[in-house]
Amino acid sequence: MPFTIALSGLSAASDDLGVTANNIANSNTNGFKKSRSEFAEVYAVSSESLAANSTGSGVRLNSVAQQFDQGNIDFTGNSLDLAIAGEGFFTLSENGSLSYTRAGAFSVNRDGYVGDADGRRLQVYPSLGNGAFNTGGLQDLRLLTGQNPPQPTAEITLGVNLPADATVPAVGVFDPNDPLSFNHTTSTTIYDSLGATHTASVYFIRSAAPNTWDTRVFVDGNAVGGANAVTFDATGQLVTPATGVITNPPYDPGNGASPINLDLDLQLTTQFGGSYGVNTLAQDGFASGRLTGIEVDQSGVVFARFTNGRADEIGKVALSNFASLENLGQVGDTNWVETFASGDALRGEAGTASFGLIQSGALEASNVDLTDQLVNMITAQRNFQANAQVISTADAITQTIINIR
Repeated sequence: MPFTIALSGLSAASDDLGVTANNIANSNTNGFKKSRSEFAEVYAVSSESLAANSTGSGVRLNSVAQQFDQGNIDFTGNSLDLAIAGEGFFTLSENGSLSYTRAGAFSVNRDGYVGDADGRRLQVYPSLGNGAFNTGGLQDLRLLTGQNPPQPTAEITLGVNLPADATVPAVGVFDPNDPLSFNHTTSTTIYDSLGATHTASVYFIRSAAPNTWDTRVFVDGNAVGGANAVTFDATGQLVTPATGVITNPPYDPGNGASPINLDLDLQLTTQFGGSYGVNTLAQDGFASGRLTGIEVDQSGVVFARFTNGRADEIGKVALSNFASLENLGQVGDTNWVETFASGDALRGEAGTASFGLIQSGALEASNVDLTDQLVNMITAQRNFQANAQVISTADAITQTIINIR
């Protein structure tokens, strides 16, 4: 009997050493979660021994429990390296088969898909535009490899201060080439539907009527419509146009692009004493652009950045969690799959509910504490030696009995 018990102890110590060895071997594996050996005593239970004290039959490995505590966050500077600070897993797909990982070392393949080194593709929630995402569906994260299309300018926002003491220009007939025929002008670059640039100039001409000005818009030196009256009240606030927006007729740029429908927003324009000043000048168009890189914010929103200054939302990283993490199935490559015991995957977004935040340009290190594992290794060695000594002692006793005459 002692031989059998001691043999179970040797097996348990060996199993414990194997778990420790695996932890140590993966101490530098990104996203790795250490395991712990859990043992249970063995009893040979029979109807006669239920009510009486009995010697146990040894020990067995009851389970190898995974420990999902947080690993350190190591910064790499690579925008496609992602780490989760808190709970949750990245969701990966391989031909529709889902797996889950904490190792966020992602890269782009030749088709523009973002995934791990083994071809599993990172799953995101599709963008619906205007900052909204379809959290009810998953799709592969794919970078836009083509040109970002241009957007024609539809509105110029101009906030200036027109001097209240300005006088009527000396030249009564407006001429954009004669500075004596207008008081002030401001120019900006606008874009047509092809992404070509044009220069839009806005001219301000003081009228003879009190608190009244005329505005004129020219594009590339060509008039867009006629004069539009702008009036102010006694406190210098804009009165007309009532909405603050002047709608100009379409302008044909003459290069095959669609006509430019250009509105002029003067809501922030005032007439106070002092000098002329431009406080706000913006337009909503842009040229085409090439992809320069991607960024991922803490909430998991993936932005594609282009040379035209645009940052388009192309998805939001989908995180998953489980009711019983310890019962996830390990499939290698620092990946897990759901099992019946783990429960169904709970989908969510970074920073909501129990999900952690996403750190771009960083990786989560293994949560293995080498010092702790080295102590475990020594303990397993001592357990092995002690059980081996039991076998030696039992052998000596058996030999003594055999030698009795």
